[in-house]
Amino acid sequence: MPHNAYAALLGYYLGDGCISRAERQHVLRVACDASLPTIVSDVERAISTVHPTRPVFLVRGPGVVVVSSGWKHWPCLFPQHGPGRKHERPIVLEPWQRDVVADHPGPFLRGLFHSDGCRVRNWATRTVAGERKRYDYPRWQFSNRSDDIHDLCTWALDLVGIAWRRSGRWTTSVSRREAVAELDRLIGMKS
Repeated sequence: MPHNAYAALLGYYLGDGCISRAERQHVLRVACDASLPTIVSDVERAISTVHPTRPVFLVRGPGVVVVSSGWKHWPCLFPQHGPGRKHERPIVLEPWQRDVVADHPGPFLRGLFHSDGCRVRNWATRTVAGERKRYDYPRWQFSNRSDDIHDLCTWALDLVGIAWRRSGRWTTSVSRREAVAELDRLIGMKS
């Protein structure tokens, strides 16, 4: 299994993915914004790379494309699977998963930020020489209700040396100019 594709798929799963039981298999589903076809293709490619002998399906709905694939061993690759919402249960990586993410933090961060993140223009005002000035700057924000998933995100950001801070209860922000530029380079823009 190519570890870089798995790391990205793990990020997408932790962001907007789920595994459900079907008749004789489990189905991995990742919900994607229909207006971002590059992300849909990235998820489709990651699933096909992780398990190339299984078909991948795109199910379209209003504003969403659900990328899915059935296989009885998805819960083996994503042992975080369980009943209920991810933010209501512990999310802890197995040692082998931690090794994969440690070796491939960029694809993992791409999966997280492209599923539950956004790149926005932030602004601040500052008084300089008695004059109030407005400054606009880009920043990435990752939003998730699971503290465990936030901890994984910030751990991966630390692995690649990108400065971050918790800017809200459910938000981790990357705001420094050089950190935003490095994250842009590492994960690419959402499209």
